[in-house]
Amino acid sequence: MVADDYALPMEEERTIFHKIRDKEIPSSIVYEDEDVLAFKDIHPKAPTHLLFVPKHFVASIADVTPETAHIPGMLILKAQKFAKEKGIDGYKLTFHVGPGGGQEVMYLHLHLMSEQKLER
Repeated sequence: MVADDYALPMEEERTIFHKIRDKEIPSSIVYEDEDVLAFKDIHPKAPTHLLFVPKHFVASIADVTPETAHIPGMLILKAQKFAKEKGIDGYKLTFHVGPGGGQEVMYLHLHLMSEQKLER
């Protein structure tokens, strides 16, 4: 993917996740590939609390279209692979949808939480 793939329509507001994705602000990145970025949550609710963010912007699960329907599954597979590689054998995966569902940042992301501490 090239940077133009990440361009936002003029009316879209850049979130903190856009800035983390674009390396404009520091974060505790634990995984990155061409499609996904994962970093530590700044307000962890478990000993390991990571956010998996697609590099292609979608605001929320509620905004998934037929063209972007693969993104939630991709995030799940990336989180699953990451957990297996890191030896995390018990975890919870969560999508929050909209403010009423607890979504604080309007950029689709998957929470991976585990009572097992990430060794890194």
